[in-house]
Amino acid sequence: MSDTPNSISAIIARENGIPEKSVAATIKLLQEGATIPFISRYRKEITGSLDETAIFAIDTRAQELAELSDRKSYILDTIESQGNLSAELEEKIINCFDPNLLEDLYLPFKPRKRTRAQIARENGLEPLAKIIMAQTCANPLDAAKKFIGENVPDADTAISGASDIMAEWINESEAARSRVRDQFKRFATITSKVIKGKEEDAYNYTTYFNYSAPLNRCSSHNYLAIRRGESEGLLRVSIVVDEERMLNRLYPIFVKRNGAPASADLVSAAVADAYKRLTRPAIENETASEAKAKADTTAIETFSSNLRQLLLASPLGSKRILAIDPGFRTGCKVVCLDGNGNLLCHDVIYPTPPKNDTHEAAHTIFKLVMEHDIEAIALGNGTASRETERFLRTMSLPDVNIFIVSENGASIYSASKVARDEFPDKDVTVRGAVSIGRRLMDPLAELVKIDPKSIGVGQYQHDVDQTRLKAALDMTVKSCVNSVGVDVNTASRQLLSYVSGIGDSLAGNIVAYRAANGDFLSREAVKKVPRMGPKAFEQAAGFLRVPTGSNILDHTAVHPERYGLVRKMAADIGKSLEEIVSTPSLIKEIDLTKYIDRETGIETLTDIIHELEKPGRDPRQEAEAFAFDDNINDITDLKAGMVLPGIVNNITDFGAFIDLGIHKSGLIHVSQLSEKRVKHPSEVVKLHQKLTVKVIEVDLKRDRIALTLRDVPQN
Repeated sequence: MSDTPNSISAIIARENGIPEKSVAATIKLLQEGATIPFISRYRKEITGSLDETAIFAIDTRAQELAELSDRKSYILDTIESQGNLSAELEEKIINCFDPNLLEDLYLPFKPRKRTRAQIARENGLEPLAKIIMAQTCANPLDAAKKFIGENVPDADTAISGASDIMAEWINESEAARSRVRDQFKRFATITSKVIKGKEEDAYNYTTYFNYSAPLNRCSSHNYLAIRRGESEGLLRVSIVVDEERMLNRLYPIFVKRNGAPASADLVSAAVADAYKRLTRPAIENETASEAKAKADTTAIETFSSNLRQLLLASPLGSKRILAIDPGFRTGCKVVCLDGNGNLLCHDVIYPTPPKNDTHEAAHTIFKLVMEHDIEAIALGNGTASRETERFLRTMSLPDVNIFIVSENGASIYSASKVARDEFPDKDVTVRGAVSIGRRLMDPLAELVKIDPKSIGVGQYQHDVDQTRLKAALDMTVKSCVNSVGVDVNTASRQLLSYVSGIGDSLAGNIVAYRAANGDFLSREAVKKVPRMGPKAFEQAAGFLRVPTGSNILDHTAVHPERYGLVRKMAADIGKSLEEIVSTPSLIKEIDLTKYIDRETGIETLTDIIHELEKPGRDPRQEAEAFAFDDNINDITDLKAGMVLPGIVNNITDFGAFIDLGIHKSGLIHVSQLSEKRVKHPSEVVKLHQKLTVKVIEVDLKRDRIALTLRDVPQN
């Protein structure tokens, strides 16, 4: 760990309020190839029990600071090669950790294109600029006459060229740019106006036809919506500050109180020119970029939170499923799956218009349920879902619950290479129905096969920084997969690829080895997989499960490196490992303080005990059946005051969208989620949460449904 105040670990520690020792240890583990899930779960004593979010933040910031360090080195080398690197400037650059300020320091030395100021310098006007800037010359025009030449025909031309040079100096002034930046940060206003003649095309942006708000109060979703409207050529957007106020803040930096009036006036004019022509556009772009990054951060956090809730949705478990992808004209695609999600058969039924062949459809469903001992029905929530659901509920299917399953992304999966490889002789409709059924069994295992952006949770996911979004979503998927654990004998290649330390290539090797040699009988056997080296095994082992193995610990999150410790615990109370696992009361006899040492703290010991109490436990809750109101089939059936069941199907910064069983979701605005003030909808509701909501407004013209949770009792 570096003891310098500006070391990477010291900076991150200050920024996040984390002990520097923990930050330095975390960075070291990451550099040694440890993954974030592994560090969070199995290296608590080293990091001070930092969670995945903190470790991810440390990793991200460390990379940013490393890139900043590289940029500093480049800038220092460039300035030094010019012979302009003073000791004072070098110290400033070394101790600068603000990327914008760093670029300000570099700006006067940055290789540039042939500007107006550069042309004036070539014409020998820099000495005149220095004379005027000193503001001691009472008559600049007389001074300018000395600079008349081949490319400077008169004194006015000389003054103009000198003014261009002064404007460039002013623009390159660190003090001036910092003052402009500060004013934009504190007082900037974002405005948007509809482009004339685009009103009809911009119907979805009516809120922003004549919009103005302080930039520092503009919400993430508003900012991203405005910028999307701008990119579509529908809105004209600007970020501005009061120009008079800004110039009055800049003049004192350059205009001397007792300077010669004529020279001072020229300097004032150069300040105004520098601000309007050079500094303001640059700082406006910089401010817009920072506002975009801030909006992206909020949107990505919301998307990641939604994705986490979706991936960790309640699984039904290993059940025999009949899955239906509903449709009208082309019928409903029906598949039957065994308890492991394998396809048993598929068919098509037509219980809805235009065919309405309910008799044959009922016969087919009943036959499939009986033949395959079906335990549950998974019905997609897309087109014809409600009509198909009503048909199914008219049938007498004892002990077979009906579950409505989100179809978001199912079409992406069904057309993917993953689906084609798995079902090369089946069309996309069959693959889609299989995906719906498997989502009910285990949402996490199925949804990892789909690009998270295609799952349909969040907002403006195509407008935010795609690199940052991918990193955040990948981290979320990895976190979810590793928090649940993976059965190494049934997991798909896609699911295994997210396990700590494995990745796609090694996941392929595991699947291939399993296919050639049969099920793994222990975690230790996984070491035989080609390219499963010691480091990869260390990172992955604790997250792999072997439910059918002879060692009960192989079905827990206890890492193999702690197996000896657990056996010692059992021996110390005179019991076998199997005895303490099967008799939870025995676990309470273990005195954890006896096993604390430098490498094993109470946090790790507590985790081990929790695993022994419930070996193989799934942290997710079990799925529950749900039914919409049978009387509501279309938005026209809704009336203000109705109280209805619904399911949260998306969460944004401004509210939660609720599936009411019709083709249009209703919105509970953040202000309608509670009587108390709510900062973000995620404080009150979760994705896929079942709610009772009240209709407060139905706007048929705009196809919008406003809902509330206020004064609505929940079950």
